[in-house]
Amino acid sequence: SDVYKRQHYFFFFKQKTAYEMLRSLVGSEMCIRDRRIIGSKELRDLDPFLLLDFFNVKLPGGFPDHPHRGFETVTYMKSGEILHEDFKGNKGKLGPGDLQWMTAGKGIYHSEMPASKEVPAIGFQLWINLSRANKYCEPGYQEFKKETIPISQDEGKQVKVIAGSDSGVTGPIKIRTPVVFLDVSLKKETTYTPVSYTHLTLPTIYSVQISVVAVSLKKK
Repeated sequence: SDVYKRQHYFFFFKQKTAYEMLRSLVGSEMCIRDRRIIGSKELRDLDPFLLLDFFNVKLPGGFPDHPHRGFETVTYMKSGEILHEDFKGNKGKLGPGDLQWMTAGKGIYHSEMPASKEVPAIGFQLWINLSRANKYCEPGYQEFKKETIPISQDEGKQVKVIAGSDSGVTGPIKIRTPVVFLDVSLKKETTYTPVSYTHLTLPTIYSVQISVVAVSLKKK
C-alpha cells in the first residue's frame, strides 16, 4: 500500500497571542485537547503567523463568544463538524475538508462550537497577523466547502490550493496578508516543490521561511 504524507505549508511574515485569555473565559473543563504548533514558548515569533493549533473538541467544550482584533483566524476541518457564528450575522457549519477564513480587523465577537457530544471536531486553527494598514479594516468572513477548493494534481501528488496559487491554480480566499495555504498529499517516494515560489530571492537569514507545520501519515 502507498503511504501518503500530508503537509500543510504556511508562508511568511508579530504579535502576542490571546489564547490564554480565551481559556480563562471558557474555564478549564472544556473537553478540548489541542496541540500548539506556533505560539508556544518554543516558537513564539513567526510573523505573520501568531498561532497554529491542532484541536480536538466536543460538547460541552468549545469556544463560546469571545473577541478578536487585528488579525485573521483560519479554521480548517479534518473530521467532525463545528458551528460558527459572529455578531455581524455570519454563521455556518464546517465539516471535513471545509474552511472558514475570518478577518477580525477592527474587532469582532464570534463563537465556534462543536456540533456533537459524541463525535469530536478535529482540525487546525491558524492566526495570521494583519499589516498596520489593515489592522482596523472592517471585519469579514469567507467560508468554502471542500468541493469548492481547487486542486492541482500530478502523478503522485495532490495539492488543495486554499489561498495563493500553485502550478497555475489559484485558491478562492481573498487574502490581505500575502500568504499561501496549501494541503499537499504525496505518494511514497514523491517530492514536492512549491512552483510559484521557486523564483524568490531572499536574504540568507530568511532562506528557510517555508514551514512544514504538520505532517501525518496514512495508508491507502
